[in-house]
Amino acid sequence: MNWLRMRVVVLAVGLVAAMTATAAAGAPTDQLKGSVERVLKTLDDPTLKGESKLPERRVAIRKIANEIFDFAEIAKRSLARHWQPLSEAQRNEFVGLFADLLERSYISKIETYGGEKIQYTAERVDPDYATVSTKIVTKNGTEVPVDYRMVKRGDRWLVYDVSIEGVSLVSNYRTQFNKIIQTSSYNELVSKLRNKQDELLAEDKGAKKKL
Repeated sequence: MNWLRMRVVVLAVGLVAAMTATAAAGAPTDQLKGSVERVLKTLDDPTLKGESKLPERRVAIRKIANEIFDFAEIAKRSLARHWQPLSEAQRNEFVGLFADLLERSYISKIETYGGEKIQYTAERVDPDYATVSTKIVTKNGTEVPVDYRMVKRGDRWLVYDVSIEGVSLVSNYRTQFNKIIQTSSYNELVSKLRNKQDELLAEDKGAKKKL
């Protein structure tokens, strides 16, 4: 994955993670547009700027992420056929570990946003699922297509996948997870997620000490 693509992945996932639903469930695109504007305002908030405010910014973003991501759906789709045999306790543990991985790996990096423009190009709804198609336009004019896949839960639209240039985030993780389970075991996958969680926690603590 080249530098530009990696940056777009982080930006796209970070922006969607910072979305929050409007008071009533309207068109998915309307919710997406309003939410992206909200996160950009948050990034511009002078009271949250600077390295000393890093912990507060990340806590705020993670709180909102829990309101917009359907982590259980993401986990289920990422494990695919390996989800069904799991017990309820195993499922809950996996969702928690995977959600933490996504939040710490991507959402905290939303601060990499550098003024890229977002264009909303299409919307498909059927009827409890929706895909909002967008383009992220970089400063040099490069256009990167990004599709947000959402599911309606009650009065909100929750994100369960992000596709960038035709490559699905869920499919990417599904391939990785399936390989680990096939060559080793499900328990090995959980062990790797726990180790990654410990690494990211250590990085967070290191960042706080530097403040």
